Amino acid sequence: MSTLILALGNELMRDDGVGLKIGRILAKKGYNVLEIGTDIFKLHRYYNGENRIIIIDAILTDKYKPGEMIHLKGEEIFEKLKAEIRSAHFMGAIDGLKLLMALDERLAKAEIHFVGVVAKEIDLGTELSEEVKNNIHNIVDAVEKIVK
Repeated sequence: MSTLILALGNELMRDDGVGLKIGRILAKKGYNVLEIGTDIFKLHRYYNGENRIIIIDAILTDKYKPGEMIHLKGEEIFEKLKAEIRSAHFMGAIDGLKLLMALDERLAKAEIHFVGVVAKEIDLGTELSEEVKNNIHNIVDAVEKIVK
């Protein structure tokens, strides 16, 4: 099954850049990674019909501790992220993804996974908080398990 990993985030806003940092680690390991920053609509230009899409992004929630990871799949992504967990971006990437799925039949058929990393600090700066930084290796391992 072909997989595309979408690395989201803004590396100038501390923990919001965690998706990009994890994406770069996975790219160095040879995975198919697309850095889209905060523009989910880049997916439309670069999507090549991959069967599985894994989105990695920072999230904001009080239900989990900073640095913890959540993994959602399929419709659960749209239900949980709307109700319980907020995207770290003003324009929710998940709302944009839903629109793209309506426009592209291939994308609508893909197996979609969301790997969210709970942010502690979203503020100007390029360093990740210790909580987020200390869990990156576990998150990389979890994404690799999804791919395999």
